[in-house]
Amino acid sequence: MVVSGFIKDTFAASRLLEFSANSQFIHLNYSLRILNHVESPNGFTWNTIMKANLQRGYPQSTIILYKLMLEKNFEPDNYTYPILIQACTALFSEKEGKQIHNHVLKMGFHLDVYVLNTSIKMYDVCGNLGHARRLFDESPVKDSVSWNSILAGYVKVGDVEEATSIFDQMPERNTIASNSMIDLLGKTGHLRDARKLYDEMPKRDMVSWSAMISCYEENGMFEEALEMFAQMKSEGVMVDEVVIVSVLSACANLLVIKEGMLIHGLAVRIGIESYVNLQNALIHMYSSCGDVKSSRRLFDASPFLDQISWNSMVSGYLKAGFLGDARNLFDSMPKKDVVSWSAMISGYAQHDRFLETLELFHEMQLEEIKPDETTLVSVVSACAHLAALDQGKWVHAYIRKNELKINPLLGTTLIDMYMKCGCVENAMEGFQGMEEKGVSSWNALIVGLAMNELVEGSFEKFSEMKKCGVEPNEITFVGILGACRHLGLVNEGRRYFESMIKTHNIVPNIKHYGCMVDLLGRAGFLEEAEEIIENMPMEPDVATWGALLGACKKHGNTKMGERVGKKLIELHPDHDGFHVLLSNIYASEGKWEDVREIRGIMKKQGVVKIPGCSLIEAGGVVHEFLAGDRMHPRIKEIDRMLDEMAKRLKMEGYAPDTNEVALDIDEEEKETSLYRHSEKLAIAFGIISINPPTPIRIMKNLRICGDCHNAAKAISRAYGREIVVRDRHRFHHFKQGSCSCMDYW
Repeated sequence: MVVSGFIKDTFAASRLLEFSANSQFIHLNYSLRILNHVESPNGFTWNTIMKANLQRGYPQSTIILYKLMLEKNFEPDNYTYPILIQACTALFSEKEGKQIHNHVLKMGFHLDVYVLNTSIKMYDVCGNLGHARRLFDESPVKDSVSWNSILAGYVKVGDVEEATSIFDQMPERNTIASNSMIDLLGKTGHLRDARKLYDEMPKRDMVSWSAMISCYEENGMFEEALEMFAQMKSEGVMVDEVVIVSVLSACANLLVIKEGMLIHGLAVRIGIESYVNLQNALIHMYSSCGDVKSSRRLFDASPFLDQISWNSMVSGYLKAGFLGDARNLFDSMPKKDVVSWSAMISGYAQHDRFLETLELFHEMQLEEIKPDETTLVSVVSACAHLAALDQGKWVHAYIRKNELKINPLLGTTLIDMYMKCGCVENAMEGFQGMEEKGVSSWNALIVGLAMNELVEGSFEKFSEMKKCGVEPNEITFVGILGACRHLGLVNEGRRYFESMIKTHNIVPNIKHYGCMVDLLGRAGFLEEAEEIIENMPMEPDVATWGALLGACKKHGNTKMGERVGKKLIELHPDHDGFHVLLSNIYASEGKWEDVREIRGIMKKQGVVKIPGCSLIEAGGVVHEFLAGDRMHPRIKEIDRMLDEMAKRLKMEGYAPDTNEVALDIDEEEKETSLYRHSEKLAIAFGIISINPPTPIRIMKNLRICGDCHNAAKAISRAYGREIVVRDRHRFHHFKQGSCSCMDYW
């Protein structure tokens, strides 16, 4: 054409340019060269090249060509501006969009319905729904696209009221509009309205069914989602990837693997099983139902894996309890996002692997990945379980420094952490600083105050909670009854238990009955405590029986203790605590033959006593001690401190309580055994590692024994140190020779 001169013919050149621009096999630069050869390009020519740039993903080039068009004094037409406005939409550029819109007004094309519709969409996509609405309201001509465009804007931002208003005014409610409304109503929890609209639709397409099924799935109505999917299939409606993903999610939540497998087979038959979103849904479904082998087979066989695929597989392993497999896969991930880290950290925390939780969080910080609220909740929870106050404070400081929002869950977890570390003031400050205080936040405060022996404070917060209009729940009363049992407030406990039932209409659960048994048993009302157990509407659990048996030992009721203990060993032959308690009851009476018999039964049945374990944090590191432990790297220094402590304590008038040792050995051996209890090892380490006035904070997995309790009081006086011990049930704050529990524990 160049040689023949036909390139100068505008019509011929335009057709060549159209062919070149629309061909995916010809580079756009060639089309631009053709444009440069055209002597008199018309509007069609410019529109063709601009549209080609837009369609091939070069919206900025479309804008540049428009500027070139204006420089060459060519006038755009009503087909030009929709292309340009779409380019601004693709660029999310409201600034350039407004400039183009001003040109539209200047050229008089603002009444063109196609220009109007693309302008409405542009402002909507760029987040200026107000401007889009003004354009819509001011337009004298509106077609179905205009109505659907403005409706889509309100659906996108979740504005039910305005979307409903637009929908009601529509001259013709087409299927697209109805589908959009169903989707919006479902996402905002208006299930009845969504179903009513669905039922009233004169014509439904696949999207209508999919939208309604998604409504059910997103609102936790999983059985309804499956029922509707079955109806959809029975009516012969074609299904796509979107609806199958929703239905697989419902199967995962209902743990119905058979139905999930049938849907998997359907996806294979219609040829969509390789879609990555569907692969991810299948991986999630199988792992949620406990079939991680099938999940892994899908994962390994998939040619397309995205970040969700990796995260889903890691989460599947964690949910099934395969922490090692989860960690191996996590370590091999090509890229880890905050979801990956959060899943792994939360998995460790949920499986009580708290040290690994903190270690992995530190790795996350080195990778400079910003944690989300879920991650921080798991980390703070781990600090609470390990009594790792320094690390917990560091996390709290990190939250403040990075101005992260403390939602109710994170705020409650921080309160719980400080309370479990014995830092009541920090917990109270955190509570006061919370913007939203739900019942769980109040519960953490009430339970924490009771645990730290601040019983009156617990009662006061309970009253304040009700004044603030927050209704107490089951957990609240576990805290209140726990406060009563810590100080032996029997009458108050009975009153709160009665008010829970009669005033607050809360049906007592096993924990409430357990608190009452423990309260009455500690106070010496053993017969009444046993009567509660016999009349409970449910089977008593291990903790409830243990409370009664412990009370028998405390009050020296050997007859009841032996009867209850033998019964419990028959019911729970593998429970070490019952064997040990009964053994201790015999030992306190000097019945060594009976002690040996119990130990023989334990050995025969393979029952192993859980060893005493104490944790202490020093210098940001958590140290673990077992009874009789000699594995610590500073054991020689600890031994020297134990010897010094023994001498100082004797000067203070302390004598080891050898009745606590359930062995028929000489007194010297008993004293040696007592001095190597895990909490004494931890205290000795604390004295040499933690400088005063910082308290020595210890967490023990079992209840502190009577001898260690007496020793801790004497050590606090002899060394002038505050010692805080959190045992299985409560805190003991030792200061100047006394304990906050006032020896009632």
